[in-house]
Amino acid sequence: MSLLVVGLSHRSAPVSVLERASLASDSQIKLLQDTLAAEPATEAAVLATCNRIELYADVDKFHAGVAELSMLLAQHSGVGLEELTPYLYVHYEDRAVHHLFSVACGLDSMVVGEGQILGQIKDALALGQELHTAGRLINDLFQQALRVGKRAHSETGIDRAGQSLVTFGLQQLADGADVEEWAADKRVLVIGAGSMSSLAATTLARLGVRELVIANRTLERAERLAAVLAEPDGVAAHAVPMASVGEELTRADVAVSCTGATGLVLTAESVAAALAEHVVPGPVSAVDLRAPDGSLVARLAATAARDGRVHDRSAAAGLSDDDAGAGRGSAPSPAPQTPAGLDGLDVPAGADGCPVGLEPPPAEDLAQHGAWVDNAARSVRTGSGARARANGPVRLALLDLAMPRDIDGAVHRLAGVRLVDIESLAEASADAPMAADVDQVRGIVSDEVAAFGAAQRAAHITPTVVALRAMAADVVAGEVARLEGRLPGLDEKQRAEIGQTVRRVVDKLLHAPTVRVKQLAGEPGGAGYADALRTLFDLDPETVASVSRADMNDPNRGRV
Repeated sequence: MSLLVVGLSHRSAPVSVLERASLASDSQIKLLQDTLAAEPATEAAVLATCNRIELYADVDKFHAGVAELSMLLAQHSGVGLEELTPYLYVHYEDRAVHHLFSVACGLDSMVVGEGQILGQIKDALALGQELHTAGRLINDLFQQALRVGKRAHSETGIDRAGQSLVTFGLQQLADGADVEEWAADKRVLVIGAGSMSSLAATTLARLGVRELVIANRTLERAERLAAVLAEPDGVAAHAVPMASVGEELTRADVAVSCTGATGLVLTAESVAAALAEHVVPGPVSAVDLRAPDGSLVARLAATAARDGRVHDRSAAAGLSDDDAGAGRGSAPSPAPQTPAGLDGLDVPAGADGCPVGLEPPPAEDLAQHGAWVDNAARSVRTGSGARARANGPVRLALLDLAMPRDIDGAVHRLAGVRLVDIESLAEASADAPMAADVDQVRGIVSDEVAAFGAAQRAAHITPTVVALRAMAADVVAGEVARLEGRLPGLDEKQRAEIGQTVRRVVDKLLHAPTVRVKQLAGEPGGAGYADALRTLFDLDPETVASVSRADMNDPNRGRV
């Protein structure tokens, strides 16, 4: 039997194809069950994340295995085989091991070095164990992949090469600003309470957001997550049902979504409606507009307060209410009289300008000020279908980490909305800098692949060696029994000594050959030594197979 992996990822397929081929939890279970029912496979595991879908299997025939696994992926993903095939990759034996170890170390992630993939590999193994689709090879492979990934993160600086998809997404939302400063005082809505949403909520809490609202289809799960985040000295967090998402969106500064929904969670229309009702959360600090003591404006204000009035220039000029708003087309008015009540101010009678000598701004400046006011008003309330202006202020930042997507891609055309999704993250990560530690991690992966191959080849011959020793023990027991029948006068001590002597002779004769055959089996091409051993000693194939089954059924083997 040999390891085979067939899959597609962000490196081989566009996001649009990955989105359509994504596997829900139920589909993953059915895929594993159908894989074991297929003739070429004896054990299997599926690794399905937001940017990869991979099916691992132990197969006895390469070409038949590739055909069967490809067909199963197409069948359960809902993407036709002809359309899916150009984006599939295939790895076999040592190359398949190398691929999974690289994935575990974050070398194949959209954000190089991210550690979240380790949890996803652990989940994939746990599912295989729960469904009993993970046998000896899959258990050993995934357990070792977890160890290799942890070693890479502990022995190198691969973490400096990148971070989780959540952190990278938040960096893109911050658009160059310091993420911690950007997140401060934000009110965040997190939609979903699964592993990715929980990671997002935890990351945002650590960044110091002002408030977290968790919405989930199962309210109890959202409440548990909110309770953890709101523990003593934690962030203000509470849970709401999914039905409240629209209302919560009107008060949110940021929304992060990652659910298992097959359709859109936030449509462009629902986001536009939320923006139309968008309110600024929290009290607005009062601004002290008082002029400095002793200034001209302060003196004017003091005079107005003392007299209980403010000078009305239009009334002083003899204008009616209609004339005051008539504009430039109105007839010239009589010269205003000297305003009374401004003690200490030298205001000449008949002056046309500002009574305190301040000239009005030019007409073009007034027009510009009016445009600024209009723009500000429009940025507060935006109707449905409004298009975002270049460099406009961001009123609602959206991060979509789901596959397929939760948020309608059309929302980026709404004014005041910034959307970051898997597709934009893929584009941004293409230019992300690579750390020098990546080369060191690649060296670790190569060494671990070689060690794993040697261990597997050595383990492959172990059942044959065990069967050989079991056969030798049976021969010893038979000969000792025959000797006792021929020499009935032997006492108990004599029989024990004779039996021990015969067993020592057999052990010494088998020791060197069995140790050597294990060493040779660990080398490339060493699998043939097991066949040679079975042939030379005429071992019963069923005995060897029973040893393998006993090892695979060990309840303590490979549990996560």
